[in-house]
Amino acid sequence: MTRDIPEVLFVCVHNAGRSQMAAALLNERAAGRVSVRSAGSEPASTLNPRVVEAMKEVGLDISREVPKLLADAFVREADVVITMGCGDSCPIYPGKRYEDWDLEDPAGKDIETVRRIRDEIDARVQALVEELAAPETVRDPGRRSDDPRSVAGLLLPQGPDAASGPG
Repeated sequence: MTRDIPEVLFVCVHNAGRSQMAAALLNERAAGRVSVRSAGSEPASTLNPRVVEAMKEVGLDISREVPKLLADAFVREADVVITMGCGDSCPIYPGKRYEDWDLEDPAGKDIETVRRIRDEIDARVQALVEELAAPETVRDPGRRSDDPRSVAGLLLPQGPDAASGPG
């Protein structure tokens, strides 16, 4: 069994707002304990400037990020795929964990609305970090997803022997 970190893919249509905020927030909150990507089914040419501004307000500079086209390989490599309004344009693979975060699109919205969306994403990201980024999380490809100790195919150590890892 190999120690590894989970990979999360955030997907929205344009990869210019919600998925970019989520990726930056997860990178910050997980501090290297989770690998993060974001992509869009129809990427925009640039990021939403209000999104960049709202992220800068919380100390995260995403101004150098660029919207990326969703690649099939991104989905295959991810343990968790979180969609944000991309509907059927995200490929589905058996054995992957999929979540759809129903979030307002920040496109064309004022800065106050973008801040509210950012904060809602941040709350969800913090819950995701608590779930995925346990220091002793170990990837176990043979583990069934219905195992109560499993999250996205990851074995979460439990009980008195948890500190020493799985036996």
